[in-house]
This record gives sequence, C-alpha cells and structure tokens, in this order.
Amino acid sequence: MKAIIPAAGAGTRLQPHTFNRPKVMVPVAGKPILEHISESLFSAGIDHITVIVGYKQKTVTDYFNTEFPGKFSFITQKEMKGLAHAIRYGLEDRDEPVLIILGDTIIDMDLRSFQDPRENRIAVAAVEDPQRFGIVETDKSGRIRAMVEKPENPPGNLAIAGVYCLQSQRKLRNAIDTLIRKDIRTRGEYQLTDALRVMMDQGEKFKAEPIRAWYDCGTAETLLSTSAYLLTKHAANHGQYNNLQLHEPVYIGHGSCIENSEIGPNVAIGENVRIRGSKIRNSMIFSHAKLENCDLQDTLIGERSRVRNAKGSLNIGDDETVPPQKNG
Repeated sequence: MKAIIPAAGAGTRLQPHTFNRPKVMVPVAGKPILEHISESLFSAGIDHITVIVGYKQKTVTDYFNTEFPGKFSFITQKEMKGLAHAIRYGLEDRDEPVLIILGDTIIDMDLRSFQDPRENRIAVAAVEDPQRFGIVETDKSGRIRAMVEKPENPPGNLAIAGVYCLQSQRKLRNAIDTLIRKDIRTRGEYQLTDALRVMMDQGEKFKAEPIRAWYDCGTAETLLSTSAYLLTKHAANHGQYNNLQLHEPVYIGHGSCIENSEIGPNVAIGENVRIRGSKIRNSMIFSHAKLENCDLQDTLIGERSRVRNAKGSLNIGDDETVPPQKNG
C-alpha cells in the first residue's frame, strides 16, 4: 500500500525550535518526529514512504537518505496552500489504496489492521478543544455521516486524528482537484477534510476508527506531552554519569555527561550534552547543550545552548545563552 506523509510545513507554533529545522525534524526521545512515524509504518508492513517536503527540506532528505537509503521518496510542495494541496503531490491517478499519516502526529494504534483496502477509514479521537480540528459525526455503527474542518460551533468532539486509509488515490486526487478548481478553501487553505467531504457528496462512505492515543507535536506544551509518551517506549541511557539520581522514564543520548544532578521523570537529553549540579524534570534538552546549577521543569533547550543558574521553565532555541552574555 502506498504511504504518504505530508511534512512540508514550517511549524511556526513550535518556534524557536523550528528556526533551523522543520517541525518533523525536532528530536523527541532520541529521534526526529518523522522517524518515529516512519518506523511505525515500517512495522506495519509499509516498505516505502513518500514524504511531501518544503520548508528546509534538505534537512529531511539528507537525514533519511543517509539513515534509510532507498526507503523514501521526496516530493517538494513549492507553495504552501494547505494539507490537501500537499497530499495532492503524492497521489497517483490509480484506483489503488493509500495510507496517509500527518507528519506531526504520534499515534498509539494498530496500523497494520487499520490498512483495509476494502473501505475508507479515518482515525478519530475525542478532544477537549474541537475547534482546532476536523470533526466528524457518526452513526451508531461508526459510519461517518458528516465532517467539518475546524468548526466555530462544533457538532461534537470526535476529531480526525491525522491517519487515513482510502480505497482510491484517483478519487481523492479528483476531489482535491475539485477544491482547487472551484477555489474551495477553509481558513485560506485547501483542506483534506473538505476533499473528503467532496468524496462523501459523490457517494463515498467512510468509517471512523477510534484510536487508543493521539499525540500532537504542534506546540511546546504538546511536544513535551508527546515526549513523555514516547519515553515510556523508548527510554534508554547511553551517557556517562557521576552522582546521578535518575527517575525514569529518561532518555540520555550517546556522549552526554551528567554530574551531581537529579534527572527525570520525563526528560529527553540529546547527544553530547553536559549537565552539572542540576535538577531537570519533564523537559527536552537538545544535543550539545550545556547546563550548570539549574532547577528546571517543563523546559525546551535548543542545540548548543548554554544555561547557568536558571530556575523554573525555559523555552529557548539553538545557540542561545542564559543568562545572556554581556558585551564589552
């Protein structure tokens, strides 16, 4: 089955961590977000993945062509016109199925059984803020009878969770072409939910598949929640330690050195990080950062940043210094 991951966006809500990398390349529990998603697809029997790239695409292509040679194809979305517009690049004019999973979505579900070419399936999950998502209404059997993208007055709280198995690439392709030809946009963009609704109007039927868990990587807060979830599955400690109190789950990358510190729970530390005399909880520390005499929680520290004597919560990008160095 063909698999498509749209991953072209800049991830502005995740700045400053997306100034130097696309959102899908933000490291979580030792790997980029896109690598976690891709490995779940490989485990489900997918042997090749098409990724739609755009913003800082070389970061993506270089990494995955090196780590997974021959496993990926990359197509550039030249203009950012929405999710449906991005997916259109990867679709072929064939009545063959396609599995689509969004590039900022970490899921807990059986992707192998979700792949059913006999029917259209959409993963769904109940949410507290349905205005942010595509929302579906279902009948008692789980068949979708209506869907709407980011409604101001949601008809319910069952959100589309970013995973789709569709019977025909051609039918989805044609539905997206209809949006573009008629210039049907929601909030200024061509939305996948609107294309699926075109298919419904043409007689296509969709089944809603509830999933166990769904983790969004779109903001600093949700990224930390996603990291905590992934650490329960991918915790590992590869560094060197001296007088370390460790509260699992924790991930510590190769080459990192931690002294006289208390780490965890829910902390992901990249490669070649130096931490001394610090207490860190529910945080992500990217590679080559240095921390000394800190007491931090709910924190994101970018690559190569330097932090001393900090307390509370921080969210700083790459190559920053806290406190700032004085000039002169």
